Amino acid sequence: MELARVIGQTTATIKHDTLKGCRLKIVEVLDAKGKGGGDPIIVLDSLGSRVGDRVLLTSDSKLIAEMLQADNTPARFAILGLADN
Repeated sequence: MELARVIGQTTATIKHDTLKGCRLKIVEVLDAKGKGGGDPIIVLDSLGSRVGDRVLLTSDSKLIAEMLQADNTPARFAILGLADN
């Protein structure tokens, strides 16, 4: 798990069948001091997070497949929870 901050949202006109209906957010991973850096990544959002929210990310492919109810999905990261301030 990693801590990240939502910095935007994105859309895709064409998606893999397992991703249809999923919201996509752009996040920046935070370090231990809460500072962002590095390249932003696109993640699946099933919780309805908003720009500025701190979120917990997972890269567990089995968990993501279970969330999407699909055995083979190209999704690599998903928001698992919203972090308290």
